[in-house]
Order: sequence, then structure tokens, then C-alpha cells
Amino acid sequence: MAEETKDKKTASDKPEEFYVRYYVGHKGKFGHEFLEFEFRPDGLLRYANNSQYKKDHMIRKEIYLNDAVLKELKRIIQDSEIMKEDDSQWPSPDRVGRQELEIVCGDEHISFVTSKIGSLVDVEDSKDAEGLKIFYFLIQDLRCLVFSLISLHFKIKPI
Repeated sequence: MAEETKDKKTASDKPEEFYVRYYVGHKGKFGHEFLEFEFRPDGLLRYANNSQYKKDHMIRKEIYLNDAVLKELKRIIQDSEIMKEDDSQWPSPDRVGRQELEIVCGDEHISFVTSKIGSLVDVEDSKDAEGLKIFYFLIQDLRCLVFSLISLHFKIKPI
């Protein structure tokens, strides 16, 4: 009879560190309006949407994701090659608003800050159009993923 062996995790086998946070917002006529989400290493997706338009209230949602979803998220980020980019030539945040993206993946930690991007025309007019285009499309993919997960889990339509 064969004896089963159980894998034991040592300190060197600890899972790769992984964290993603995105924020887009502005302060204006209706106060501080923003959308923010973060994927934490334990699988927790935290989502917040604060819109004061027509006296709306803040929406907060939390979902625990399984390893398959986190693995797909890592793949999306790695395939985008965003970790190779530099935001020094991107538009600075202004009165229109700001976007922030922070990613920790293994030993790499990167943080981007730029102005709100209305459309691809804004991207193409920047000093680093290729880098900003990578950021723009990655953000679209991440937002789509988050909205899909929230919609599936809570059966609501996020704004």
C-alpha cells in the first residue's frame, strides 16, 4: 500500500505577494465623487462608488474571489506589460480628476498617477501615447472584470 505524502509549505514556499488598487475621482459640484476597487492577497475584492449626483449614496461591496479568478487577474496584468511602463510623461492630475493604479506582483511594486482619461483621443495627445494606451486598455479590462464580478455576485448593475 502506497503512503501518501502531504506537501508542507516552508517560509521560502510562501505564495507570491499580489495586490491591485485602482482609484478614479474628482472633487466638484457634487462633492468628492470616485470609483475605487482593490484586489487583496487573501482574495478579497473591495469596491466603492461614491456619486452624489441626484443625491445618490455610496455603494460599497466586498466579495471573496477564488484562486482561479486571481490567477486570471494576474494573467491580464502580466499580459498588458504595464509593469514596464513609467508615468513620468503622462498628464498630471488636474481639476478634471485623477486616476491611480497600484500593483504589487511578487517583488515588483509600481504605482501610477495621471489625470482622468475621457477617450482614446486624450491618450493619443499625450507625450507617452504608447504607455498611456497600455494603461487605458488595462483599466478598461480591470473595470469590466470588477463590474462583471459584482453583477454576477449581487445581481445588480454597477454604475
